[in-house]
Amino acid sequence: MTYEIEIGRGKRGRSAYSLDDIAIIPSRRTRDPKDVSVKWQIDAYQFETPVIGAPMDSVMSPATAIALGRLGGLGVLDLEGLWTRYEDPQPVLDEIAALESTATNPAATRRLQELYLAPVRPELITSRLAEIRAAGVTVAGALTPQRTQEFYETVVAAGVDIFVIRGTTVSAEHVSKTAAPLNLKQFIYELDVPVIVGGAAGYTPALHLMRTGAAGVLVGFGGGASTTTRRALGIRAPMASAISDVASARRDYMDESGGRYVHVIADGGMGSSGDIVKAIAMGADAVMLGAALARADEAPGQGWHWGAEAHHPELPRGDRVRLDSVGPLNEVLFGPAHQANGTSNLIGALRRSMATTGYSDLKEFQRVEVVVSP
Repeated sequence: MTYEIEIGRGKRGRSAYSLDDIAIIPSRRTRDPKDVSVKWQIDAYQFETPVIGAPMDSVMSPATAIALGRLGGLGVLDLEGLWTRYEDPQPVLDEIAALESTATNPAATRRLQELYLAPVRPELITSRLAEIRAAGVTVAGALTPQRTQEFYETVVAAGVDIFVIRGTTVSAEHVSKTAAPLNLKQFIYELDVPVIVGGAAGYTPALHLMRTGAAGVLVGFGGGASTTTRRALGIRAPMASAISDVASARRDYMDESGGRYVHVIADGGMGSSGDIVKAIAMGADAVMLGAALARADEAPGQGWHWGAEAHHPELPRGDRVRLDSVGPLNEVLFGPAHQANGTSNLIGALRRSMATTGYSDLKEFQRVEVVVSP
């Protein structure tokens, strides 16, 4: 049952909770962390960890996508990012890392906008995906809904294994008077590869996305550390409630479709291992990480983190934020951790939390008891 509260005489609304507002309660049973499985499978692709690298230029390059794949996760390359706009993006990344940035100096945002005006080159999409494929890991690339029809044939021809359509908000019923919208259901039906689509932040929009045939739905708006969507647009999705709502849609869609399972992937706002643990406890099958992986030594952002919203040509909705490096990617995921703030040994923390509460795999762990603890 959903309860609404009165905001004022003319408006009512639900209470919604962020991941910071909830906590996990141990049960009477515990396990050895070595006996816990954190494997995750979507379609025919199995992964040793439920970690997806967000398609952000500060997080995923072909090299880091390969590295994450070899460590048991899935790296998703932004196919509208610097790697598909420049033959050699390293000087551009160096320039972005060197930009001065203060609250009263918009020069960094302006320069980001200028650097991302370079056109996306289809031949670079092909070569970047081929580089990842040659390494023998699962190949995943992301486009925004606005550019999907323009480039999807190039992406599929390049041999992508998993196709990601990722935007701030993606709906199954986009309306436009100026351009023909992407028909998600028809598009997904005609593709031979699994599609992950999002973001969605509620029960109804997620249910509609599931009905399009998507293999997975992204929950949230991504870019938790670097986005200013709430400040710019007044839009925010408290993640604990959003994940729970979309997980509820997954359950109802399974009944509706006769058993078809759609994966729920939490996207954004998970900067620590505790956030990852709680996202899965609320019903996520996997997590898409940006800032958490941008802290790795290998991250192309060189200690800086930004998303596509930061360089929007008309309405930037993101910041370029400074993050402290915590060590190589292997330590970020598997430790050993050298600080007690939840920024490294992410998978070790997930295993220990599951073991402490007595659960042996991710699906079981979604049933763990939680409390509201704002």
